[in-house]
Amino acid sequence: MTTFASIPVKKTSQSRLSDIDFTKLEFGKYIADHMLVADYKNGQWHAPEIVPYGDLKMSPAILSLHYGQAVFEGMKAYKMKDGNISIFRIHKHHERLNKSLARMCMPEVPHDLFVQGLTALVETDHDWVPRTEGSSLYIRPLVFASEARLGVKVSDEYKFIIMTSPVGPYYSKPLRVKVEEHYVRAAEGGTGFAKCAGNYGGAFLPTQQAREQGFDQVLWTDAKEHHYIDEAGTMNVMFVLDGKLITPKLTSAILDGVTRDSIITLSHDLGLPMEERRVSISDLAEGFNSGKLTEAFGAGTAAVVAPIATINIHGKDYQLPQAGATSFQQQVKQKLHNIRIGAEADEHQWNHIVRIA
Repeated sequence: MTTFASIPVKKTSQSRLSDIDFTKLEFGKYIADHMLVADYKNGQWHAPEIVPYGDLKMSPAILSLHYGQAVFEGMKAYKMKDGNISIFRIHKHHERLNKSLARMCMPEVPHDLFVQGLTALVETDHDWVPRTEGSSLYIRPLVFASEARLGVKVSDEYKFIIMTSPVGPYYSKPLRVKVEEHYVRAAEGGTGFAKCAGNYGGAFLPTQQAREQGFDQVLWTDAKEHHYIDEAGTMNVMFVLDGKLITPKLTSAILDGVTRDSIITLSHDLGLPMEERRVSISDLAEGFNSGKLTEAFGAGTAAVVAPIATINIHGKDYQLPQAGATSFQQQVKQKLHNIRIGAEADEHQWNHIVRIA
C-alpha cells in the first residue's frame, strides 16, 4: 500500500508574492506560488510532489475534455491569532470529494495523500494566507481524467492537483435573487450532489439571464415540479422562518455543503430551532406576506454567509429586512470566524492546524 508521509517540495526560484495587493483581492484572480500534483496510473496514485505553479502539458484528447470526468473541492485556510494556520474541516471536504469521485467513476484520493498534501502545500505557501478581516486562502483540489483517447470510456489515468489563492469576500453586498422556474440545475438521481465540473457549466446560461434582469443569482427549484427550492447558484440556501432556521433537505440533486453542515451544528449551539425539510415557493411567499420570513441567506465555502435582500417570486420582488448584528446569519458568521481564527474554542474539532515556526 502506497503511503504519503513525506511529500517532496520543489520551490520556485521567483516568488510572485510581492506582485499581489492584499488590500484588493479579487476572488480567484491570484494563484499562489506552488501546487501539488499527483498522477493515477496502473490502479494507484503515484509520486505526489509540490512544484512551482504553472502550465501543464496535456493532450487535447484527454478524456476529461470530452466526457466530463472532472471533480473539484472548495476549501479555505485562515490565519489564526497565534500565527498558525487553520484549514477548515479538512476531513469533511475529503469525504465529500471521494463521494463526488465515486459518482463520476473516478478513483478515491487516499486520506493521507489529501491531508498530507494540503498540509505541505499550505506550509510551503504560508505567506500567501491573508491577514485582513474577511480574507482567507481559498484551496482548490481538482481531479480530472488525463488518459488520451477519443473513445467513450471510464479513464484509467487521472491527475490530482491542489492550488491555492488568496481571496477577499465573495459578495460585497446583499443579494437580489430570482426563483428559477424554467431551467434545471440538477434532477433526482443525477449528479447534483457531486461537485463535478458539468454542474457549473450548465448553470451559466440561466444565471447570466438572471443577471441581465438585475439579479445576482438564481434560486434553483426541483426539476419535477419547479415548486420546491433546492439551492442557490453558488451555495446552499437557508431561511429564518417563524423563529426557526429552515433549509432544504438534502437530496441527490443538492450539494451537501460543508458550510451548511457547520451552520446547522452551530444553530444548536446558539439555541435556534432548525428543520431540514422541503421548502416550497408558497412557503416563502406566505412567509413574506405574514412577516414570519425574517432572514434568507446563502451558505458556502466561497461566500461563507451571503445575506439575501430580495427574492423574486413569479415576477414579484419581495424584500427582506436588513441583517443586523443581532440577526442569526451575522451571529453564526461571526462564530464561524472566531472558531477558525482561534478566538473561540473549537469544540467540534473542525480546524486542522498547520503550525508555522
